[in-house]
Amino acid sequence: MAEENSVLMYKGRPLMRKGNLVYYGSMADSHIVMLQILESKTVNDTPIATRVSVQLQLTDPAARSRDRIVKKSEKDGLYTALDVGCVWLERALAGK
Repeated sequence: MAEENSVLMYKGRPLMRKGNLVYYGSMADSHIVMLQILESKTVNDTPIATRVSVQLQLTDPAARSRDRIVKKSEKDGLYTALDVGCVWLERALAGK
């Protein structure tokens, strides 16, 4: 049986949610991805994200919040946004 405090992982990186914000990646790394659910619709009593903002951010606490954003985009659907964010994060962590 899984622990209650276990962290959800996606492609080997942690995935954390707080309200309409989803963080992908580790704060110990140089970059993370922030997904913000902007719009959602309800299908069979389940909310489904329809518009999601994706941001690749630096984790440097000394940087100003505006300067932390490296890339940003808006996507239709959570899976598409997470897929783009995953590619951005892997490239940023590889140093490309």
